[in-house]
Amino acid sequence: LSGWSPKYFPKQLVQYANTLLKDRILFGSDYPLITPDRWMKDFEDAGFKPEVMPGILKDNAVRLLGLG
Repeated sequence: LSGWSPKYFPKQLVQYANTLLKDRILFGSDYPLITPDRWMKDFEDAGFKPEVMPGILKDNAVRLLGLG
């Protein structure tokens, strides 16, 4: 998930990230265009389920890259 602030994500993206794609979505940074503080605030307000947030932010990448 990069390129936009989460407040602009389509509702369908959030819906699928919360269900079918929860293990396949990764965070991507747009720093310095979007600061980490702003992105995180918008992410928390965008409708993602609390239980999928750690996967999107870190756990899915750790698993994909074999770091865990």
